[in-house]
Amino acid sequence: MTFVRSPRVTVYHDAAHAARVVAARVASALQHNPSLVLGLPTGHTPIGLYKDLVRLTASRGLDWSKVTTFNLDEFIGLPPGHPGSYRRFMEEHLFSHINLRPERINFLNGLAEPRSECRRYEDAIAAAGGIDLQILGIGTNGHIGFNEPGPELQSRTNRITLKDSTRRSNASLFGGDVNAVPREALSMGMATILQARSVILKANGRTKAPCIERVVNGPLTTEMPASFLQLHHDVELVLDEAAAERLDPERVSRG
Repeated sequence: MTFVRSPRVTVYHDAAHAARVVAARVASALQHNPSLVLGLPTGHTPIGLYKDLVRLTASRGLDWSKVTTFNLDEFIGLPPGHPGSYRRFMEEHLFSHINLRPERINFLNGLAEPRSECRRYEDAIAAAGGIDLQILGIGTNGHIGFNEPGPELQSRTNRITLKDSTRRSNASLFGGDVNAVPREALSMGMATILQARSVILKANGRTKAPCIERVVNGPLTTEMPASFLQLHHDVELVLDEAAAERLDPERVSRG
């Protein structure tokens, strides 16, 4: 019998407050461990988080020079400088504003041969000693990273065919043209994500509420990839009021 648990849940009044809290958690982890290995997401949800991290870096004098980062995913077929690439996204929102050393930034290469690139990435995570703190968002269909709902999930970094809903969610990176969004991507697998020592999932908005309810209350299913967070020993969901609207108020903490 598989042991599952309900993740810890903390609810804040709005997305901006939740972003400040997660940024403060990352800053605290960095100050406690200057050699932090940090897993990072992309998409709409973490933009506020990265803005707050840049602000905290300036106000607290945070030193990122020994930090190692691993991003969750990247589109297949895009060079790092492409306006729609996640590598470009991270440069714009975080990397160019902090003193993170380029050689400590780890990213999947969307132009590389997928199978060998996935192996290389897994080897790099292992060589870094594993991920200390993994920050996640969640898609409206329950994906984390680019692990899409389906009859099975890949355990390790792998090649993914993107759902139409996921491509629509990323159209803003491509001038609003969903047809320009690549159909495939590379992503950390579920086991890779779950091996992080600590996980924080941040979710905003009413569109995320149905998925959040299933992550908290189950069942554990490949049709809701984020539900596998129930298997992790140290995971917290940091939500705004809208994302938490389907949860039992007695089972959440208020920030």
